[in-house]
Amino acid sequence: MSATIRTETGSTHAAFLGVGAYRPSRLVPNSEVVDAIDSSDEWIQQRSGIKTRRFAGEDETVVSMAVAASQKALDAAGIDAQQVDAVIVATISHLIQTPSAATAIAHALGTAQPAAFDISAACAGFCHGVALANDMVRGGSARHVLVIGVEKLSDITDPTDRGTAFIFADGAGAVVVGPSDTPGIGPVVWGSDGEHYDHIRTPDWRDVLAAGGGMPNLSMKGNEVFRWASYGMAKVAQQALDRAGITADQLDVFVPHQANNRITDTMARALRLPDTVRIARDIIDAGNTSAASIPLALDRMIADGEAKSGDLALLIAFGAGLAYAAQVVTVP
Repeated sequence: MSATIRTETGSTHAAFLGVGAYRPSRLVPNSEVVDAIDSSDEWIQQRSGIKTRRFAGEDETVVSMAVAASQKALDAAGIDAQQVDAVIVATISHLIQTPSAATAIAHALGTAQPAAFDISAACAGFCHGVALANDMVRGGSARHVLVIGVEKLSDITDPTDRGTAFIFADGAGAVVVGPSDTPGIGPVVWGSDGEHYDHIRTPDWRDVLAAGGGMPNLSMKGNEVFRWASYGMAKVAQQALDRAGITADQLDVFVPHQANNRITDTMARALRLPDTVRIARDIIDAGNTSAASIPLALDRMIADGEAKSGDLALLIAFGAGLAYAAQVVTVP
């Protein structure tokens, strides 16, 4: 008779235990980007809602920003770095192909050699990381998971590209996911629409090098992405509510990926969110920080008192791929 593999189980439930964020010190108003793209402050605000964004300096790297945000999340959770069993980093702007940023971040934090890896799901990466962490804690492969969204998009954005230069920005956000006595993270609704794979992308490095070019920059088919996200993502958000057994009037907070204020408004109307639901608007001052946008926005709402411990929050992120993910969580 063959032997039977022994398996493990973890906590019955998982939840956010703490949130942290890091915002670069340099504040960049629209007036600093308009000349290079022949635009205006009024046009940018009407098109996206953005007034300012933050760009990281040379000494503010993907790793250093992630470490700063992570330490704040650990402090908020009351967790020592030595208790972290896994580090998941969502980013598209760590410019070293290998090794992962996660391993460097884990070491800098003083962890005890946890599992550490990066995921590439662009703006949807943080919600993907949360889904993985939830399953890891409940499945028994980790007790405490650090999930980080971090970007230094100023490194890969062409300042003369009218379609992207005013949108993307830098920053880092993190959460600690750990065991909970009650459900704190709902089922994930995620997927990808590869038919539109090229709507947001960087070019093949080989093509850039062959042409004698410099840094490969992000490009985006803005109108197509706007239409796809505005109408398709409301359905995904509703599915996340349904799978969590939560109705719109039971929701306290809505934290969509900070891509565009008009997309946020369209989704809120489609979901028929009541006026009592507080909606994240971090994009106004922070721009689109891709994988970092949801934890940055959630951290700000907590700091401003708009999101309180125990509140139910709907998260939804979407971006290049085109990839998306959504879940309902409890604010720590």
